[in-house]
Amino acid sequence: MNLRGIVAVSGRPGLFKLVGQNKAGYVLEGLDAQKVKIVANISNTKLASLEDITIYGEDEDLKLIDVLANLAAVKGDVPDAKADAAVLKKLFLEVAPSHDQEKVYASDMKKIVTWYHLLKDLPLFTEEAPGAEVAADGGKVEEKTEKKVKATPKPSNAKAPSKTAQPAKKASMTSKKGV
Repeated sequence: MNLRGIVAVSGRPGLFKLVGQNKAGYVLEGLDAQKVKIVANISNTKLASLEDITIYGEDEDLKLIDVLANLAAVKGDVPDAKADAAVLKKLFLEVAPSHDQEKVYASDMKKIVTWYHLLKDLPLFTEEAPGAEVAADGGKVEEKTEKKVKATPKPSNAKAPSKTAQPAKKASMTSKKGV
């Protein structure tokens, strides 16, 4: 699942794709059918990348990406976000069994289910995250952080620096007045 560049904006419903950045803020495009473009002010708008969001767990926090993948693997239909809180709690016991039931509210569950329904039809939901390798048995291998640097040849019209060239002498910053 590739959620790179998908963000939630504080105070706005839905999810947005980060398109770019300018002096005024971040340029975002809505993932809904309207494809609204907005500029989120850098100084007073909070953006949360879906890759970085975690859910409270009993032992350790759960990554949102893992919970969304578990929602995709649910047998049967995932209920609508407007479903009863008891139905959502039962669903979350299935997809995130180690979530902290006291800290994860029904409103959080509704938001995650809403995000799932927005993302499930997009191609990025089924593609692999960039930098992730897949093992031969189909399991995910840890992401590689090592980057190979490829040497690029110099253009033929570039002039090589002369070995005999001397650096220019720096001018003195102090002025001499009559003594």
